[in-house]
Amino acid sequence: MSNHDFYMNLALTNAQTLKGQTDPNPLVGSVIVNDNRIVGIGTHLKAGEPHAEIHALRMAGDMSRGATIYVTLEPCSHFGRTGPCAQAIIDAGITKVIVATLDPNPIVAGNGVRMLKEAGIEVIVGVREEEAIKINEVFNKFIVTKTPFVTLKAASTLDGKIATHSLDSKWITAEEARLDVHLMRSQNMAILVGVGTVIEDDPELTARISNGRNPLRIVLDSTLRIPLDSKIVTDGIVDTWIFTSKNYNADKRQALEKLGVSIFETSHDTQVDVVDVVRTLGEKGISSLFIEGGGTINAAFLENDLIDKVVFYFAPKLVGGTMAPTFIEGTGVEWMKDAIDLRDGEFSKVGKDFKFTGYPEKRGSST
Repeated sequence: MSNHDFYMNLALTNAQTLKGQTDPNPLVGSVIVNDNRIVGIGTHLKAGEPHAEIHALRMAGDMSRGATIYVTLEPCSHFGRTGPCAQAIIDAGITKVIVATLDPNPIVAGNGVRMLKEAGIEVIVGVREEEAIKINEVFNKFIVTKTPFVTLKAASTLDGKIATHSLDSKWITAEEARLDVHLMRSQNMAILVGVGTVIEDDPELTARISNGRNPLRIVLDSTLRIPLDSKIVTDGIVDTWIFTSKNYNADKRQALEKLGVSIFETSHDTQVDVVDVVRTLGEKGISSLFIEGGGTINAAFLENDLIDKVVFYFAPKLVGGTMAPTFIEGTGVEWMKDAIDLRDGEFSKVGKDFKFTGYPEKRGSST
């Protein structure tokens, strides 16, 4: 491993540990090296607070002069809630900047690197670029499209069942996999289920891990069937938003709003329009959405090309039965050639269960 790779890897590792804490800002890590010694380390901790480069520069102090700074994302060049990091690097006397990847934010997009070069600083871009892009997959989509990065999670038996024919579903996977899901909940800004899940299980939809962040709770409910005594309506732990159709129960809406639930009407007459859901969440600043729906909801998002990533847990169990529900239902494709391909697939073991992560090919994509 080269020195550049070593120091950038440290910056990437530090940035990754803050996943879910910086939304809607990116994950960024920075390391400052002077005379082959690490003199400053910084990580962006939270939106509105100093960026990684500033933390590293403050730690390095006078040792910044003549040093090299490694940063996982192009230093910003504009005034937002904080000042431009590129200017701070220039003012500190840094002589070399190693950048993993450029910032896709249209108001940065190469301007930070340009500022540094115009100030006579040597800049190298592309060290550990692939890893840097991947850790910011949420930010990279949201900053360009203004819609959330959508992850579909499902847990099933090896034969694809999410419950038995009697709808018993506790528990498919073991405790280790369920803990892994709670971690992912805390790393996303919002979690989404259908009203059927609420009626059947009365879940809290929280992240039950130490210091975990509870996501905003989203329910799809075309007629507002949700019980008024549901935990997600009454517990007050975190906000609940319900998306409905034009065919909603007006009296029920009034009762839910009195209990603090936010109701959003979508454009479809009888069903919740999932395209409207994703667009509205983006407009509300929600950069990441974690779907834990049943087969019908999962199919709706997949059929509308709205899923960016899938995380499937497979328990080494067999249930069988034509009436036992599967994790993707709907109409499905007619021809195998139209099946959704999953790229960059990875399998891992979580306790006794298997975890698959992949990225659905968007329709019309040639990559």
